[in-house]
Amino acid sequence: MSNEGGVYSIPGQEFSRDTTYITTRITADGRDGFPVEPGRYRLVAARACPWANRTIIVRRLLGLDDVLSLGLTGPTHDKNSWTFDLDPDGLDPVLGIERIQEAYLARDPHYPRGITVPVIVDTTTGKVVTNDYAQMTLDLSTEWREHHRPGAPDLYPEHLRAEMDPIMRRIYTEVNNGVYRCGFAGSQEAYDDAYDRLWTALDWLEDRLATRRFLVGDTLTEADVRLFTTLVRFDAVYHGHFKCNRSKLTEMPVLWAYARDLFQTPGFGDTVDFDQIKAHYYVVHSDINPSGIVPKGPDLAGWTTPHGRESLGGRPFGDGTPPG
Repeated sequence: MSNEGGVYSIPGQEFSRDTTYITTRITADGRDGFPVEPGRYRLVAARACPWANRTIIVRRLLGLDDVLSLGLTGPTHDKNSWTFDLDPDGLDPVLGIERIQEAYLARDPHYPRGITVPVIVDTTTGKVVTNDYAQMTLDLSTEWREHHRPGAPDLYPEHLRAEMDPIMRRIYTEVNNGVYRCGFAGSQEAYDDAYDRLWTALDWLEDRLATRRFLVGDTLTEADVRLFTTLVRFDAVYHGHFKCNRSKLTEMPVLWAYARDLFQTPGFGDTVDFDQIKAHYYVVHSDINPSGIVPKGPDLAGWTTPHGRESLGGRPFGDGTPPG
């Protein structure tokens, strides 16, 4: 694989994420031509990527392991594509391809946008179905419900959606994407604005979670999954590499306890690989870390220490059960 990375920070400009995705959906009624079928589709993700980490967590929480297979790319990629360098011979064992780019080009030989993960591929054709990560996890919770494990949590309960949706939008714009707006800012002004917005949101979350165990309701929801994948990368990557350095996560008592609570919940911490996370950011973003040096720290032992969040009540899985 070429080590030539892409350009992530454009001088003089603020970072603007391309949010145009392949919006085909896999649904129970198959209205887009892709009905839910056990064994037909393959989720391709990377443990390094926060957007992909979401899908790995949700798939595990819902018990879709035997219904939707999982292919994992390596933690680094070049400007063209993620590659299957963790697999024998560098080939995905189901799709038989070296790069996920091949599945994109099978769908559209002139695909004009970034080759992203997570992505769901139709194994009967080898073509990408969707890379719309935000809709993907919601559909796993709703459209795939018939195939959830017994005791699976309802991560997108109808009676909470009116409260959840604006919270998830704010988490996306200010936190999930906010750290990238800091890290890829091309001017001091763009960075300062992104930094202030990020910390305004993190202070809001610190206050919100001081009196409640989870973001919405008294059980785990999609909102918690979306926040977790940024928090778990914060001290290892975003604090230093992306210059989000007002505080470390470990210096924010509420968010640090909340993140540890989730990390120690089956389905969350067991999907996290800190070595892959650090390798991805520090190696791939060669324009902002030209040395390619991956830091040895921070000390990650604290993630398994007691968090005390049980005192706030709430039950992670409600009337259900943790994944096996």
